[in-house]
Amino acid sequence: MEQQGSVEGAVLSLTDVAFAYPGEGEVLHGVDFALRAGERVAIVGESGSGKSTLLHLAAGLEAAARGQVHLTGQALAGLDEAARTRLRRGRVGIVFQSFHLIPTLTVLENVMLPLELATDLSAGERRERAAAQLEAVGLGDKGARYPEALSGGEQQRVAIARALVHEPALILADEPTGNLDSRTGETVFALLLEQARATGCSLLLVTHSHELAGRLDRVLTMRDGLLQSAGSTEAAPA
Repeated sequence: MEQQGSVEGAVLSLTDVAFAYPGEGEVLHGVDFALRAGERVAIVGESGSGKSTLLHLAAGLEAAARGQVHLTGQALAGLDEAARTRLRRGRVGIVFQSFHLIPTLTVLENVMLPLELATDLSAGERRERAAAQLEAVGLGDKGARYPEALSGGEQQRVAIARALVHEPALILADEPTGNLDSRTGETVFALLLEQARATGCSLLLVTHSHELAGRLDRVLTMRDGLLQSAGSTEAAPA
């Protein structure tokens, strides 16, 4: 099959993408997908269906066995690992199910970290922007604390602030409410969606929750390594 280039206007596009882990069969079988600027899309599916693998490919954390992945117009296959890392740090924010905060850094320092890695801002500018992002997620008074002093919901809000602080074009969220109780998860999801809308970034969300997925612009189902449309939905207010 002739490989196509980036889909026009897409922040992320996958064209005929296949992937297999060593010693295992294919996890993804010729996936085609495009996410446009400002669009918010959910992928639902059973465990092991390939949802998280697709996010890893989108972020350049894994390389496709076949096909092309374009991120903000750049073909990931043409970049070495260092270049993929630079692109990811500059253009992508990732929110995991586990919070992945650095325990030896304060909350503010955790949020500042992407700015240190991907921008040439001064220390004062980095601190100012990180503090503003913490205010945006309702944690402006927690910057001097360490992650262990926060609740699970607060830690995930810090993770959202960290994912957004460098103004990425794309947020990848892998079961961001999976480690939270339903009430806290709802609060965190509403905040993630609100912040994505406020910043205008695209959002690709992997979730088991059809209820949460239905509040995004479009819902896709991952089944047997292929994406299937579940129809468009009108995004409800957060």
